[in-house]
Amino acid sequence: MMTPKDSPGVSGGSHHLVIGLVNNMPDGALRATERQFRGLLHAASHNLSISLRYFSLPGVPRGPQADAYIHQCYENVDQLWLNQLDGLIVTGTEPHAPVLQDEPYWPALRDLIDQVNTHAIPTIWSCLAAHAAVLRTDGIPRRPLRDKLCGVFECERVGDHEILADGPLRWRVPHSRQNELPEEELLSRGYLVLSRSPQVGADIFVREDRTLFIFLQGHLEYHPEALFLEYRRDVRRFLTGERSNYPAMPIGYFDSNAAAALGAFQAQAINHRSSEAFLQFPEMATGAEWAWRGLAVRLYSNWLSYILGLPDRPDLRPIA
Repeated sequence: MMTPKDSPGVSGGSHHLVIGLVNNMPDGALRATERQFRGLLHAASHNLSISLRYFSLPGVPRGPQADAYIHQCYENVDQLWLNQLDGLIVTGTEPHAPVLQDEPYWPALRDLIDQVNTHAIPTIWSCLAAHAAVLRTDGIPRRPLRDKLCGVFECERVGDHEILADGPLRWRVPHSRQNELPEEELLSRGYLVLSRSPQVGADIFVREDRTLFIFLQGHLEYHPEALFLEYRRDVRRFLTGERSNYPAMPIGYFDSNAAAALGAFQAQAINHRSSEAFLQFPEMATGAEWAWRGLAVRLYSNWLSYILGLPDRPDLRPIA
């Protein structure tokens, strides 16, 4: 298998790549997710020419404004197969059903996974999308966690693969999910686990048959403020009665001053629960370092090198 160092690399700018993004993130994170992946691919490309095309998946719950925006700026996922992409990124979304097959978007997501397997498109599956792809491809169901896993966790590299070439041995990465994939079942079905931690289990893992699939249970694309915005959203939902319990603070994320201010607000909000109380929610710098940025850029740079090194790819368009 070609390594990134043997490939044409991503520094020459001699080709143009088209990457698809199936953005399933909730309405409030829709445009932020675009910016996160656009910035990450730009940083990883080293001036390689890249086009990012946005695709929407039918069945993902949307409000009127987000629906209108998607109608204007996104392509339907059916259009994905009309012009072959060089690579694909599929994001997760908030789970609402205990079983993935009961989600309203499952038929469309199931068909997307089947088509990606058929066309052998190099794909990065993120969070819930990783759970769905593993379920559909190998029948491994996700496992619910007792409490939502949310925070920034240190993970250790435990496997070797070109996608982590020149990467560190340890890193901190955001996770935000309510389910997990059993590591022992992944290993038994031929997946290669590249990083893990006792708290998060499998972090990054891969499967390479006809092409390379990369699975991320964490969120390497997140900007430092992303978990703060999720936490603030969930606090608002508690105060407006959309959820019954006050959300736990992300682990390993806030500095001591921020944690103290947010803890004081929590005590007040629980005693005086109302939508008006949200007006007093502390707006602050998160205190979180962008500790995972270097690894994220390295992984995506290696992924672009992998795509450039694939033989017999008529869809790689040389630039005159």
